[in-house]
Amino acid sequence: MDDESCGDGLSPNDIRRFLTRIAAIAVSSTEADDDGADGASATLAVETITALEELKAAGAGAQAVLTNKVADTIRRGRRDAGRPAARWNTGIATQIGLARKDSPHRGTTHLGLARALTADMPHTLGQLRCGDLSEWRATILVRETACLTADDRRIVDERLCADPTVLTGKGDSTVAAMAARLAAELDAAAVARRKARAARHRRVTVRPAPDFMGHLGALLPMDRAVCVWATLRRDADTLIATGDADGRTRDQIMADLLVERTIGLAHPLSPPVAVQVVISDQSLLGGSDIPAEVPGYGPIPAAAARQWIHDAVDSDTAVTLRKLYARPTDGHLTAVESVARCLPTGLARLIDLRDRTCRTPWCDAPIRHHDHITPHENGGPTTADNGLGLCAACNLAKQGDGWATTRTDDTEGTDVHTVEFRTPTGHTYRSRPPAQPLPLRRVS
Repeated sequence: MDDESCGDGLSPNDIRRFLTRIAAIAVSSTEADDDGADGASATLAVETITALEELKAAGAGAQAVLTNKVADTIRRGRRDAGRPAARWNTGIATQIGLARKDSPHRGTTHLGLARALTADMPHTLGQLRCGDLSEWRATILVRETACLTADDRRIVDERLCADPTVLTGKGDSTVAAMAARLAAELDAAAVARRKARAARHRRVTVRPAPDFMGHLGALLPMDRAVCVWATLRRDADTLIATGDADGRTRDQIMADLLVERTIGLAHPLSPPVAVQVVISDQSLLGGSDIPAEVPGYGPIPAAAARQWIHDAVDSDTAVTLRKLYARPTDGHLTAVESVARCLPTGLARLIDLRDRTCRTPWCDAPIRHHDHITPHENGGPTTADNGLGLCAACNLAKQGDGWATTRTDDTEGTDVHTVEFRTPTGHTYRSRPPAQPLPLRRVS
């Protein structure tokens, strides 16, 4: 059976022989290191890593097509044999899970992904099979569009994946936000229904971790989850600033505060923190369905944001309105300049709202550092145009030898804040900030 091909002249044994060749890459790389690898070999190694990642994605695309074929064949055979319709799908997901050395639950996920890609999302499947999109990002697109009709799902597929450059350089959270934003625009009612159903699944879970540790998780409505996290972080920063951290990191303090407050040993240090909502004037005042953005979370339906703001105004919660000035054409935030080296609070907030997450391509980590694209010591100004939001790890990495960041002209001529990252191996990657909710266009 292994010697038979799957209709295209490629048999499982052919693939396994190729796998043997790939496994030899690690051996040859080790030998090269022993001989003293130079910059050229490092460049080749980086390109090989990229090619292998593309091969993994293409393999996942082939698995999706074959998974759907297996399911259709089994269902058709049971139907032709006169089995009850309720039993046509029995055990198929388990077979897929076993074939992929996964659990039956994961098999169900793989089967659902295959069905969605082959039936409703041909462009996503095409990018996966070409190696341009990872299996996980394809899964994110399927997950975020699950509440839509087949026709609306195809629209999202067309807008995000017909052109491979749309998702180039986007991290997992950004891909999820883009899909969620489109879903909210196409069918806000479906997204609202999904949100209402999701709230019923709120829960607290615990699972073991190595070294006698445990993972405590809480699935909560987004506004409450953000408030809990932001309050813990704010109070941890307060303890660090006042010298009461006792050598603990921010994460350690947040974990300790969670335990202390849950079992009643401590109280908040100050009033609850603010949760920001970035919403266009159309969505806030004009009834538009353009999704709002919650920094650190992502897009939420406009109706949900309006209800959230309405409930806050009607309660004792303090509500403030801050204007953000943006270009009407593309929502790019207006620059703010400063002569200081350290970015002042207002400018840092502007960069946080513009970039949302770390600007390194494919990194969605929270912004921890506000960096100068052109270093300050090289004459780089302290401006929004020369500012960049990065996570701590990426900011430290770009300080290494051979790294460079450059503010570059956008290829589309839209003057969006485009930054080029150049790695020590000579590879370049471009990053653009996510789009903002567009302001109301006034017709004179």
